[in-house]
Amino acid sequence: MAAALEPAYARALADVVLTERLDPAQVESNLADFAAAWHESAPLREVFLDPSFSIEEKVAILDKLNRRLQMTQVARNFVAVLVRHDRLLLYDDILKEFRHEMNRRLGISEVEVTTARKLDDPSRAALESQIAGLTRGRIAATFHEDASLMGGAIVRIGSTVYDGSIRGRLDRLEAELAASQA
Repeated sequence: MAAALEPAYARALADVVLTERLDPAQVESNLADFAAAWHESAPLREVFLDPSFSIEEKVAILDKLNRRLQMTQVARNFVAVLVRHDRLLLYDDILKEFRHEMNRRLGISEVEVTTARKLDDPSRAALESQIAGLTRGRIAATFHEDASLMGGAIVRIGSTVYDGSIRGRLDRLEAELAASQA
């Protein structure tokens, strides 16, 4: 079975970003800008995926698009490599892998936070600060909502889960009561 291509492309890009001492956030932002254009424009996708257009024509279209997006040379070249190797259908997965790879290399813990309701910016910042203290390092948090939690939050850091939700507390209390009656 062949290995997935996405991690290889992500590692290669991370190598270039770190070797050239580029700002990873800037490169990621450039790649996200291209992703937005890719997703918003069906005609753009059609041209890039149509084998009747030559690679040179596709790269020329990328360069015209880049005049508007103003991607760094590394980001532009990376997209051009994907165009040349017919890998644009993997773009979203490669970008996701790149984020994971950069976080890993920079020692940033990826954290998933699930709350009962959407948090405002100050509440998110306060929770991120608490989690960073828990991990003793920098974090990259993604937030989700789940009304069934009733309140509180569930925090996943790698394979460790901290359940501070009201639903979780009720479930633990129910289990304790059932165990005491047995």
